[in-house]
Amino acid sequence: MRGNGRALGAAAVAGGLCLLWAATTGAFLLRNNTVTLPWILGAVLPCYCAGLFAWWHAPTHPVARRLLLIGTALSASIGIRYTSALLTTWYGWDLRAPENGLPSPTAALAVLPAEWDNLTVSILVVHLLALLPDGRPRFRGELLVLRSLWALLALPVALPAAGVPTHGVEYAVFYYPEAWLPGIGATLLVMRCLRGRAAGRRDLAALLPVATGAAALFLGRAASRLFRSWHGETGVLYLVGSLLGALPYVLISLSVVYAAFRYRLLGVDIVIRRSVVYGTLWLIISGWYLGMAMTLGLTAGQYFPIGLSVLIAVTATALFQPLRARLNQLAERRVFGRRLTSFELLVQFGSALEHAYDLSRLAPQLAAGLQVGLGLRWARVRLGAGDDLPVHTGTAGEEPDGCAAAAGGARGFPLRYGNDVLGLIEYGPKTEGRFTPEDHDVVETLARQAALAVHNVRLAAELSTRVDEVQRQAGELDASRARIVHAQDTERRRIERRLHDGIQQDLVALVAKLRLARNRLGRGGDIDAVLTEVQDDAYRVIDELREVAHGIHSPVLSDQGLVAAVTSRARRMPIPVTVRVDPSLDRVRFALDIEESAFYLVSEALTNVLKHADATHVTIRMSRSDGWLVVEVRDDGVGFPTGTTRGLGLTGMRDRIEAVGGDLLITSGSGAGTTIRSRLAERVREESHD
Repeated sequence: MRGNGRALGAAAVAGGLCLLWAATTGAFLLRNNTVTLPWILGAVLPCYCAGLFAWWHAPTHPVARRLLLIGTALSASIGIRYTSALLTTWYGWDLRAPENGLPSPTAALAVLPAEWDNLTVSILVVHLLALLPDGRPRFRGELLVLRSLWALLALPVALPAAGVPTHGVEYAVFYYPEAWLPGIGATLLVMRCLRGRAAGRRDLAALLPVATGAAALFLGRAASRLFRSWHGETGVLYLVGSLLGALPYVLISLSVVYAAFRYRLLGVDIVIRRSVVYGTLWLIISGWYLGMAMTLGLTAGQYFPIGLSVLIAVTATALFQPLRARLNQLAERRVFGRRLTSFELLVQFGSALEHAYDLSRLAPQLAAGLQVGLGLRWARVRLGAGDDLPVHTGTAGEEPDGCAAAAGGARGFPLRYGNDVLGLIEYGPKTEGRFTPEDHDVVETLARQAALAVHNVRLAAELSTRVDEVQRQAGELDASRARIVHAQDTERRRIERRLHDGIQQDLVALVAKLRLARNRLGRGGDIDAVLTEVQDDAYRVIDELREVAHGIHSPVLSDQGLVAAVTSRARRMPIPVTVRVDPSLDRVRFALDIEESAFYLVSEALTNVLKHADATHVTIRMSRSDGWLVVEVRDDGVGFPTGTTRGLGLTGMRDRIEAVGGDLLITSGSGAGTTIRSRLAERVREESHD
């Protein structure tokens, strides 16, 4: 096997040298007078390059070996042809075959090798096609049929010896085998696939549609190629002949390279850059393109002046360009997969960002789209702003560690909205090729779009939080209003009970005593004692009414203001109360609802001190601070745990203060006393003057 590999390597080198010799000879020595340079570019070079590619990656695979031998034999055929032309043109050798009989020994040195080489190419094509996809016989009779084709190599000697004219020999040795053997090879492949399908061989059954299409194409080509026997090497038909002649070699070369990469045709995983595969396909397509364009130009040069011929060649190049571009596009799509354009990529990102409500799902989507769209090895997208928005990370591809990422040329774009950094897009190098300015523009545009999306999500989160806060405050306000209404109803019922059970009964008794006094006066009795008692009862009722009225609304508060009312209330406390008032509050009158709320706070706090605090001293402070009226009541009582205590008195104080736009802070602890501190908006009503 090692010897066979060396022999194939030597044959490949010889084929390359033949190509180089033919190109040099045709371009500089013969001035391309044999018009075969297009054939080199259109058929020989693509087949030779595909054979080298396949053999390099699978040197023992029969398909790779046969394809390399076909390319090498085609190269040798071109080398022999150019050498014969050079010897004939420069040295005057007569290398033409005689009209009848065997060629002379000198002519045989050029004619026979060329004929044997052409037959070898056609036979190898049959072997290659008929034994696909593994290149080995699987069914009875295959090897016998294929080996029998080598008997065709006897025709260049047997036919002249039998007296066949030279033109008949050319038909039998070159035209007919070259035209029909590719079609026969594809037909044998169809039969192989049918037998494989019957035997349950899925690989062969899957190849049947391709084999059928190739058989129809190559047999049709064979029928149309028969005109090659009479059109010679000139004329428009030469162009058509060149196109048809190059067809099987170009198709076989493209198919083997593509199948080796995509379907492991050669039985090995070809670990190479996709750009190498695409470059090989591009070289094959470009060689065919240049060959066909030059063929048309050279054909035109035989009928028209040089200027018009150049114009026709340029026109031919332009005509073949769309087909070449389409073939290159198909090759690129097959090798790299469908690539989105920059516009399509941004549209796709825009569609994803329109529904960017869940950053935990958006981050992986953006990373995967960026990695696939630009062909990156890896991409990582972090969305979020830290404290006010949780960070979500999405990764696509094989992400390297920190050191490897830095060494591998990792790049990043921050997601900025204004002065805020809302995330980061990081990505590694491309799997194929280098970054272009257009690629950076796409990433930068995506970063701006993603920053806007994250900003919108942040706004939505803030809005949701504020809506929840407003709903909570609205619920608290409704509950506070209900408690205030309930407290007012309770207060009214208390006043009603006090008036009914106390003052009303005293007034009824007072009326009864007055009726008794009148009766005594009518009988001429003494009524001084009764009147004195009635007077005392009337004073007591007046005091009681005054006390009730003071509980409803302090007259001192209405007449003299908050400071005087608080001071008056403190004097009536049975324990020492210290009132400390900021001098700026002297003679200042606040809005009525502010004064009433502050007085209610002090009164309720002092009532709670008497009921629950067991305090020995209370301090009341009132001051002004930054547009707020600050009222603080502090005692040295037993205190209470604020986290577990929710008395009606404290709740009522809070409701009353918050109803006028203030706030209340209660600080207490077991054995540490209690401090009630409230802030109310400083809405001044007027200032009293002496």
